[in-house]
Amino acid sequence: MAKIATAERVSRDASDNFVFQRSLLAYHAAAERIEGEVLEIGTGAGYGVEVVAPRASHFVTVDKHVPERGFADMERVVFQQAVVPPLCFASNSFDCVISFQVIEHIRRDREFVREVRRVLRPGGRFVLTTPNAPMSLTRNPWHVREYTAGQLRNLLECEFAGVEALGVFGNEKVMEYYEKNRRSVERITRFDLLDLQHRLPRKLLQLPYDLLNRLNRRRLLRADGELTRSITMDDYRIGPVSDTCFDLFYVARK
Repeated sequence: MAKIATAERVSRDASDNFVFQRSLLAYHAAAERIEGEVLEIGTGAGYGVEVVAPRASHFVTVDKHVPERGFADMERVVFQQAVVPPLCFASNSFDCVISFQVIEHIRRDREFVREVRRVLRPGGRFVLTTPNAPMSLTRNPWHVREYTAGQLRNLLECEFAGVEALGVFGNEKVMEYYEKNRRSVERITRFDLLDLQHRLPRKLLQLPYDLLNRLNRRRLLRADGELTRSITMDDYRIGPVSDTCFDLFYVARK
C-alpha cells in the first residue's frame, strides 16, 4: 500500500481539522444528491466512502494511489487503481459521478470533464468540489490550476446541459481560523522577496510547500488548539456560489 505523507492529502490529524471538516461536509452534501450506480474519482484517504457508498446500489472508487484502508468489509464497494483521464469504463455506465478536490490536479481538465460526461447515463449528475481561487492564500504547487466560479462554470457548460453553482462557506469560528491562517501565511511568504512561489516550476516547490504547510498547521494547532479542534462539519454550509466561499461545489447534469 502506498502511504502518502503529504499535507495535500487531508487526514484526521487534529492539525488538518479545518480542512477535514469542510471536506466531510462535501461528502454529506453529495450523499443527498446521488443514487444508483456511482463512480468516485479520487478516493484519497477513503474517509468519505462510508458516507456516500450506502446511498448507491453499486459504488466504484478510483485513485492513482492505493488508500491505507481497504473496503473489503463494505458491500457494493469496489476500489480500482487508475490514473485519469481517460476513464476505463464503458459509456453510459453510471448514474452519478463524484469527485472532490481532484480537478485542480489534472492538466487535461477538458478531457477529464468530457470523460465524466461519457460514462454518465442520460440525466446523470456530476458532483465535484475544487478550491475557490480567490480564497487561496498562496500558490499551491500541487495544483495545475485553481478556478474562479465563472471559469469552472464555463468548463462544465461546454459538456453538460445544466450546471448548479454552489459553494462551501464557513461561519464566524471558521473565519477566525482562516484569518489566523492568513496572517501566518503572510509571515512566511514575506521572505519570498523574489516571488519565487510564482516563478519556479511546480515540481521544485512541492516539497518545501508541503513542509511549510504542515508546520504551519501544527503551529496554529499549538497556538489555539481549542479553536482548531472545535471546528465541526456543522460550522460549514452549502449556499449559492460567491467569491467568499472556500470551495466551489458544483452539480452538472448530462
